[in-house]
Amino acid sequence: MNSEELARYHRQIIFPPVGEDGQQRLKAATAVVVGCGATGSALSNLLVRAGVGRVRIVDRDFIELNNLQRQILFDEEDIAANLPKAEAAARKLRRVNRDVTVEAVVADVNPGNVLDLLADATVVLDGTDNFSTRFLLNDACLHLGKAWIYTGVIASYGMTATFIPDGAVATLPGDRQATGCLRCLLGTMPAPGVTPTCDTAGVIGPAVALITAVAAAEAMKLIIGRGKLNPGVIHMDLWTHEYHSFGGAIRRPDCPACGLGRLEYLDATVGTASATLCGRNAVQVRVNGSGPLDLARLEAQLRPVASRLARNDYLLRAQIGDYEFTVFPDNRAIIKGTEDEDLAKSLYARYIGG
Repeated sequence: MNSEELARYHRQIIFPPVGEDGQQRLKAATAVVVGCGATGSALSNLLVRAGVGRVRIVDRDFIELNNLQRQILFDEEDIAANLPKAEAAARKLRRVNRDVTVEAVVADVNPGNVLDLLADATVVLDGTDNFSTRFLLNDACLHLGKAWIYTGVIASYGMTATFIPDGAVATLPGDRQATGCLRCLLGTMPAPGVTPTCDTAGVIGPAVALITAVAAAEAMKLIIGRGKLNPGVIHMDLWTHEYHSFGGAIRRPDCPACGLGRLEYLDATVGTASATLCGRNAVQVRVNGSGPLDLARLEAQLRPVASRLARNDYLLRAQIGDYEFTVFPDNRAIIKGTEDEDLAKSLYARYIGG
């Protein structure tokens, strides 16, 4: 490390479990943060400031006013600029630490791209807000042999768990042991309506700060190879002062994923997919298998029917009747004004094609 790096990380280096060799390991590491909302932006901020050498931020969404209450990397100017979350976060973090390579990927994580996105990761961090993506990350990390950290926050409480597949043990420094996986812990993906969401239960910023601090420290321990890892699921509630650590992800021989090798979420059929977005009165529609979408051409195509149009290098926004379309070059559209997935697919086909 050069003199500037030694000065920047001095307080961290003199913490004995880190030391200069630990700081070097952080510098050599790649962290992939999937999702850049409340948890993802906080995790990215902590990792970049800690000096993780490459941080890849993957997110499919754009910034809205109600994000600013808890999503620490965004401001009102980002909203006015129509910036995607990943790009806005990366711009902020590059100004924080010029020595870290911060990569923004504006994309929906799906079975067709997840392996490429995670392939070079030292550690993967969950910054998402939905279990379908988490179960996909679980399968992908099993397939690739990558350690990953689950993080979730709702209302005033948060949860985190660390998963180490067999294939990750040899790649991690220190004497780490393999754990079970997310499916060992939960079995199947919770049915819609079973778990609370940010729309139904709300979320406070301090809960995000607390649980992401725990998860970021776990990532540092994995990279450095020192320190006791979270052996189970940590649950913290700031409003009631309840703090629990319970039942680790004990490996189950009959687990469909790590026990029987059935990576059902990774092997999902790829086609036109849709998903209702939490608390947004919006549906994301994605069409796979075609080339990048030409936003300038689409803007011209929509001009006769749209009452409002705005475009930049990252997205096109169009108001058509009662629906607001936010369209990305990777053939995704977030259609606001409905939670009906069939209607959203129909609107996509009608105005965008595919």
